Amino acid sequence: MNDLTQEKLKKIDGGGISVWGVLTIVTGIVFLVGVIDGFVRPLSCNE
Repeated sequence: MNDLTQEKLKKIDGGGISVWGVLTIVTGIVFLVGVIDGFVRPLSCNE
């Protein structure tokens, strides 16, 4: 078994989520809430 030094431990990447990933999830949630709201509470177009 190899021991890792502190320098090598600091260079390990992985497991994180990017800003784009968070924005994609938030956008999907907002879209789904809008779709559900449209079915539950439909509003007519008044001119």
